Formats: sequence, structure tokens, C-alpha cells
Amino acid sequence: MITMSEKIICNNKKAYHDFFIEEKYEAGMVLTGTEVKSLRLGKANLNDSFALVKGGEAFLNNLHISPYAFGNRENHDPDRMRKLLLHKKEIVKLFAKVREQGYSLVPLRLYFKNGKVKVEMGLAKGKKLYDKREDLKKKDQKREMAQMFKDKHKG
Repeated sequence: MITMSEKIICNNKKAYHDFFIEEKYEAGMVLTGTEVKSLRLGKANLNDSFALVKGGEAFLNNLHISPYAFGNRENHDPDRMRKLLLHKKEIVKLFAKVREQGYSLVPLRLYFKNGKVKVEMGLAKGKKLYDKREDLKKKDQKREMAQMFKDKHKG
């Protein structure tokens, strides 16, 4: 759900194609100054990123934030592991779920909310190939229905 105070940086459309999203969580991230500046320019990529829970803390891996163009030697490492800011109860719950068979913690979108960078995480279960095909069929049918409806009301 997008509110007026949110500005989306990037989405992970591949996550909805590859996983069934069962629950969603909002988390903050520990970032450096040049990372935030780069994010304001929209220089991020969520593809192939995932979250881990280890040592009672949650981390986001493979989130690529491009180096800031005007950052000097203080620039950040683009692919470093970033700590997620969640409540302890949420971390314990997520750790228990991820230990179960087939669950993953996948970032769905990255956005600014009231000036702070947030990441929406999804507790996801992997789709099988036939599930993906089923989704593509439904999408095609929906597109065809919309086209027929549009043509019918056009003339």
C-alpha cells in the first residue's frame, strides 16, 4: 500500500514471479551517507537480493546501490551486506519461519518513507514451474479480456 509520503526507489518484480508472498514486513536499513545520496538518485537494484537472519540480527545481501558519483574516497562498497532494523520479536518470528522448509525472506521494494529509507520484505515460498505457467496464463487471459472490452466499447 503506497501512501503520499512514500517515494519508491525500486521494485523487485521478479520476486512476485518466483515466489508466493505470504506475509510482508517493513524494515529500516543501516546506510552510509553516500548510499542515501545514491538512493535519492534511484541508483539501486533489488534483483537477486535476499535477507538472512543470523546472530539475532537480520541482514540484506546482494542489494546493489551504485557508488555516488560525487563521493570521493569515502564512497561505499556497492554490494556490501546491510543490517536491517526490525523489532526483536519480528526477527525471532522470521528466523523460525525461515528455518521451515521452503521459506525465504525476499525484499519486494525499496522506498523513502518520511525521509527514511525503508525496505518491504516478504516471507515467501518458492513457486514451482507449473505455478509460474498458471500465473502467466491468468495474466494473458486478463490482458485478452481487457482488450476485448476495450474493442467492444470503442466502436
